[in-house]
Amino acid sequence: MPPMIRILNLEPDNYSDSARQILRSLGELDERYMSRAELLDCLSEYDVLIVRLGHQIDREVLDAGVQLKAVISATTGLDHIDLEYAEQKRISVLSLKGETQFLRTIRATAEHTWALLLALMRRLPWAFQSVLISNWDRDAFRGHDLCGKRLGIVGLGRLGERVVEYAAAFGMQVYAYDISRREGIADVTICGSLEELLRHSDVLTLHVPLNAETVNLIGPEELELLPSGAVLVNTSRGRVVDESALLSALKSGQLAGAALDVIAAEQTSLDVKTDRDELLAYANTHNNLLITPHIGGATVESMAATEVFMANKLVCFLEDSFSDH
Repeated sequence: MPPMIRILNLEPDNYSDSARQILRSLGELDERYMSRAELLDCLSEYDVLIVRLGHQIDREVLDAGVQLKAVISATTGLDHIDLEYAEQKRISVLSLKGETQFLRTIRATAEHTWALLLALMRRLPWAFQSVLISNWDRDAFRGHDLCGKRLGIVGLGRLGERVVEYAAAFGMQVYAYDISRREGIADVTICGSLEELLRHSDVLTLHVPLNAETVNLIGPEELELLPSGAVLVNTSRGRVVDESALLSALKSGQLAGAALDVIAAEQTSLDVKTDRDELLAYANTHNNLLITPHIGGATVESMAATEVFMANKLVCFLEDSFSDH
């Protein structure tokens, strides 16, 4: 058996009890929120660090973890961790990236994509706010049907495939583009280019990882290719969309609306204020932009399953590491 280790979990609220049991079987589990300064001060005492998206694990943090063996993040996106420097420091990063078989059982983000689309098309947040002030003007909140609309999906991986299922149930025509995929799916038209897809998208949903090729993938030229009055839903990463171009398209009417679970600013500060972020400021005064705080994967069921999966992944990692010595 591997020697007992010290584990620090920085985001313990509502953490799976089953995952906790697994982690405690490995050694001492310390669970607490702390400031960056507190983390830098105490990280040298721990072998394993558990985070999600609320912390930037950069060079300074990795240097502070002088005996750190692994960073665990139950996420597929890892832009909150300096992966190259972690590799230099021989600190393993354990995540959900590439865990295709397991991830096919996790539907939360795909379901949230559809929830955002329905909320946007039926203007639900603004209708609710109107009711709260005793305004029952139903004509002010006429929405749009999804049936018969053309849905364009960028990224036909596990999330894109789930969204295809939901679109079929709502009677939508589905188009898709994926740079690494050309084979068809029943009732889906595979487009040969992003430009072709955009021209056929009354609704555009994004399901791509953030990397050098996808930063600002959807910019001013791409938004202009969409049919006038299209809507956009992004549950991937904020930097996939050029936010200045998005705002311009919303203001001009080229886009009728957008629903975002992610924005670029969320990765630089947990204290984003509406007076400092243009997207949030716009959403405060307009009823065609809906933003949620990166909660796509945040369901009780999905988070518990991923926490248990990652705890077991740590067990395997430690057993492999111990057997190599």
